[in-house]
Formats: sequence, C-alpha cells, structure tokens
Amino acid sequence: MATKKTFSSKPSTGSMAPWLGIAFIVILLDQLSKITITRLFALGEEKVITSFFNLVLAYNYGAAFSFLDKAGGWQRHMFTAIGIGAALYIIYLLKRNSGQRMFCWALALILGGALGNVIDRIAYGHVVDFLDFHWQAFGHFPAFNIADSAICIGAALFVLDELRRVNK
Repeated sequence: MATKKTFSSKPSTGSMAPWLGIAFIVILLDQLSKITITRLFALGEEKVITSFFNLVLAYNYGAAFSFLDKAGGWQRHMFTAIGIGAALYIIYLLKRNSGQRMFCWALALILGGALGNVIDRIAYGHVVDFLDFHWQAFGHFPAFNIADSAICIGAALFVLDELRRVNK
C-alpha cells in the first residue's frame, strides 16, 4: 500500500547544509554575474550574442516583469521584506523536510534566487537584470538574471515534486 508523503510535523534527520550550500552557490553566481555586467556595460547598453539572445544592462525597481516598477520607491521596501520573509519560511521548510530531495532542491534554488535579488534591492535600490531573450515578431521577453532563473527552475521543480506526490 502506497503512503502519501506529507510535510513532517517533526524535523527530518537529514542535514540542511547541502541545501544551504546550493542556495549559497546560486547567490554567488548571481552576484558575480551582476557585478561583471555592471562593470562592462552602461545602463541600457546591449550586446548581441545570437539571433535570439542579447546581454543588456537593465535596472528593475519593481518585481517580476517590472511589476510596480514606477510605484515611487515604496515597492523596494515591500519586495525586500517579502524576500526576507520568504527566505525565513524556506529555511524553516528546509529544516523540517531536509530529506526530501526534489522538494529541497526546489526550495534551495528559490532561496538563493530570492536572496540574490534582496541583496540587490538593499545594496542598489533596484535589481540588476541582463539576460535578454527575444524572438522575431514576438519582441523581447523582459530582461532577467540568474536569481530569477533559479526561482523559475525551483518553482518548476516544486510543481513537478507535487505532481509526483499526487500520483503516488
């Protein structure tokens, strides 16, 4: 008989260290890439890499897809607080479920991405974006960064993990 896996009411016996290590690697790669791009590019400067991909230095004062980008500044504090709150909750979930590999991979990627963007908001007042994908008549997808990519991959893994749980 298959048992349904649920969140444990007591901490699992696994270590949080590997998951925090993954989050740290995401933060490190994210911050190094942002430092590099800000030193090599002027704001708005673009370098064509392929027919569908450019590097471009852009600042995002809002959230995903520049949501609330022009809201007057208060959004910086709100998104910073949300990022810190999410990070604390993710650390709690990692502690409680550290033995669930895919679930923790998802959380670690989201944690690293969230903190990477929080660091930008605290240090610069905006998030540094630089990855610019585009496709012919469809135009440009909003620029993003490694932290955003980690969050999206983590979210996809989270959904996949949940679908696996439901199918068991």
